[in-house]
Order: sequence, then structure tokens, then C-alpha cells
Amino acid sequence: MTTRTPAATDKITVREATIDLLRRLDMTTVFGNPGSTELPFLNNWPRDFRYILGLQEASVVAMADGYARATGRAAFCNLHSAGGIGHALGSVFTAFRNQAPLVISAGQQARSLLPMQPFLGATEAANFPQPYVKWSCEPARAEDVPTALAHAYHIAMQRPCGPTFVSIPMDDWSAETYPTAARIVSRDTAPDPDLLAALARALGRSERPVLVIGPEVDSEGAGEAAVALAERLCAPVWVSPFSSNVGFPEEHPLFAGFLPAAPGAVSAALSPHDLVVVLGAPVFTFHVAGDCALFRSDTPLFQITTDGEAAAAAPIGTGIVGSLRLALPAIMALLPARNRVAPSQRPLREIPLARDPIPAEYLMHMISATMPAGAIIVEEAPSHRPAMHEHLPIRGFGQFYTMASGGLGYGLPAAVGVALAKPEQRVICIMGDGSLMYSIQALWTAAQHRLPISIVVANNGGYGAMRSFSRALNVEGPPGIDLPGIDSVQIAAGFGCAASRVRDAASLEAALIEAWRVNGPVLIDVPVDRAVATLY
Repeated sequence: MTTRTPAATDKITVREATIDLLRRLDMTTVFGNPGSTELPFLNNWPRDFRYILGLQEASVVAMADGYARATGRAAFCNLHSAGGIGHALGSVFTAFRNQAPLVISAGQQARSLLPMQPFLGATEAANFPQPYVKWSCEPARAEDVPTALAHAYHIAMQRPCGPTFVSIPMDDWSAETYPTAARIVSRDTAPDPDLLAALARALGRSERPVLVIGPEVDSEGAGEAAVALAERLCAPVWVSPFSSNVGFPEEHPLFAGFLPAAPGAVSAALSPHDLVVVLGAPVFTFHVAGDCALFRSDTPLFQITTDGEAAAAAPIGTGIVGSLRLALPAIMALLPARNRVAPSQRPLREIPLARDPIPAEYLMHMISATMPAGAIIVEEAPSHRPAMHEHLPIRGFGQFYTMASGGLGYGLPAAVGVALAKPEQRVICIMGDGSLMYSIQALWTAAQHRLPISIVVANNGGYGAMRSFSRALNVEGPPGIDLPGIDSVQIAAGFGCAASRVRDAASLEAALIEAWRVNGPVLIDVPVDRAVATLY
């Protein structure tokens, strides 16, 4: 099949114009689950395109999310009608919270049938995924489809990034149109220079500044600039609550820890400081109610974010909206020379003891001790996150992904997307046994593509986070928390994935080392103790 770029004056089909557009936008990896309304788009599939089949639409969108976040480029999803969008909505919500750039399309029934409420027809299709897409439309004319997709791409890539949606009637693909013009649209917004100068002056006066760093720093590629700023200030660095990317290298001497998503705990951690600077995160993401005394104090707070809504929602402080990639070097250039006493370092981690049943802390420690250099961690094990934070330090930017929404079902398919984007690196996907079941069918896609993924299931026999919340909320004996009778090893084998179960602590190290070496995906089920973690 020819890949000749059509001339601007050529009349071509909507499908040909779309394929040309996707090729020029470097979106030749398409994530999908096809149906009848998508078949005209899939006809004579181009040889230079890669179609990644997911067995359920929520998994398809999460795979695309992981791929987009790992590459830094928008990913293209092609879903099946309103039903497919309905299946995927939880993952669309997560992609929105993750600020993942996606262009999601869905087939619509033929235009000629729409007045008669046909099978697979969607009423107000463009409104269905709202408000968790940045922009959506169903083009008024068939010939406008490629232009709408280009529009969706540029909005998805504007910071803060996020998903967009285009509904495409199935008979539009054969209509004629002209090629969509190649365009360049800037992604970054420059921060207000006067406010940056005000922040630099505040930092110059401060005796005890503290940084809170969130996921935007990593997603913008501003990690090295953030480290340089922290070192220049000699300031401790906290990672923002529920950060979905690497906030700061966790073995750096200035790393202070992870802020809990609880108002009292955030206030206690930050109140000793005379200036709080939040980079690439909301002020703040909470999960439990409580009083944040910091909000009533006279401690100045500055926030730099690309997310204007997050800046507007902050209850205190000065919000600077703009690119961290531009803001951090500008602040460095304005800072006066200062000498500050280095903050005390975190105490050394105690190595957990090996025993049976296996403590989650020991599992995380052994993952850290044995994993390959440069491995990427994708995590969805909420009840074991404190153990991971304490015993599995993330050493570098681009080496950690989780979801920012709180909705389960992201981790496993996202790991598939990350592995497709980074096939030269081992992806270690740490899942809870409850989380695993939300998108278990993603194992099939991993097996079909022989992706370098090691899935470690921290199996505590249920929804461990719910046990923690039940204790915190004084709820006695709620139903639906235990998950007996699930054999993830047999399920994985049924999807064509290598799998095994660790029987005891003595065999854990060898099992993990073997899991990192397998050529393709492998699942290891690790029964851990049922200790109820304190999450906040």
C-alpha cells in the first residue's frame, strides 16, 4: 500500500485523509476493540500501522493511556459505538485525571438511519463522555471528520493534557474531502514573569522553604530542573498526595517522603516551614475529611501548574499558571545566593524480616533488591502503597506510573501500554488481587505481543484498602470485602501468560529473579499477610 502524502488539492476519501493525518501526527499505533460501525475505517488496514486489540473497551483506553504517558505523545483509540464508550467511561475518567493525551473515536450508526433511533445509534453522542474529555464533537458534515480529529489532537496535547472524543458515523469514511493541512500548535504557556519574580523574592527571604512536587514535573520532563531547584534551595521535598508519576528521586538526600491525602497530616508535615512551594500538583488532593490548619495560617504558599482549574481551586496562596519546563529555569535565574542548613535526612529504612505469611513490606523490599536497573513500576495495589513507599524507592523520573482517579482497573492494561511504548525496559506491574480482576483480559494482549511485563500480585484475599477504611471509619463487618476462590495463576495461563505462585518467603527471591528474566509476560501470585495498613 502506498504511503504517498496527498497534495492539498487532491480529493480523497475521509478515511484516506484520516490515515494520512494519523501518519503525520505519529499516531500509527491504534488501540481498539472493533465493531460493525468501525469496519469501514479498518478496511485495508495500512501495513505501517499497528492495531492493538483489547478485549474490553475500558482496557483499550487504559492501554492507550499508559502508552501516551510513556511516550509523551497522544494515543489514538477506536471504540465501538456508544456501548464501547459506556464500557470505557471509567478509564476515560482516569485518563482525564492522569492528564493523559488521548484522541478517542467511536463509530456512530449511518447518518441516514439516525432519525429513526437505529440499533447502535447514539443520541447526543458527543455529550456522552462529558465532562471527562477536554473536547468532543460529532462533525456536522462527513468531510469535516479529519479536521475534527486534528482539532481533537491539538487540544489533547495542550497542557494540561487529556482525552478528547470524536463520534464518526460509519458512512462518513467513504465521503470525499481534502487532506488536512499540517500544522504546528504550541503546547506550553509561559508563566507570569512578575509572579515568578515575586516567588524568587519570597524564596530569597525564606529560612525554611519546603517543596511539594507532583506528577506534572515528570510528565513535562522537568525533573532535572526540579532537582536542581531543590538543591539550590537546600529544601526538603515532599511528593504530593496521590502523585501518579515520579515526584522526586526517592533516594535523594532531600527527599522527605509522601504527603498523605489527609488534611491534618499535610498541615503537620508543612507547618514547620515558612514558605511552601507546590510544583505541578493541586493544593492539595485529599481523600479523607479533616481540618488543615495550614490553610488558616500566615505561611505563604506559591503554586506553579499548567492546570488553571487546579490553580483556581486552591484555597490559599499565589497560583502561577504555566509550564514548569519554562518556569523552573526562570526561577533559578532569579534566585539570590543563599546558604541554608541542610535538612535532616529521613532515617534509614529497616529491612523487613522474611516470614510466613509473607509481609507486604518484605515483598516490596525484595522487588527493590532484585529488579533490573531501569525497570518501570506500574502500580495498582492501594492497600500496599504504604509498604511500597517505604521499601520500594523509585530512583528516577519516568520509572513509575499509577492512576490519579482512584478508580481500579487501570494498572494492568496501563502496564501493557507502557511496555508497548518502552519494549527495551522491563515493566513490573504490582497489582492487588482485587484490582487485578477489573481488567484481567489485558493479560491476553500482553501475551499476544510477548511484552516484557512481570505482574506481581500482592494477594491478601480481598479488598485490603476497604479493610483499612472500615477500621478508620469504625465500620463493623461490611460485606463484599473478601475474595475467596480466585486462582489468578490458572486465569493467566488461560490467557496464554506464564504464571506461578510463590509458596513461602524462602522461595520469593528466586521467583522474582526468574520473573524479571522471562521472555514475555509472566504473572506471579504472592500470598501476603492480611495485616491492615494505615493508609492515612
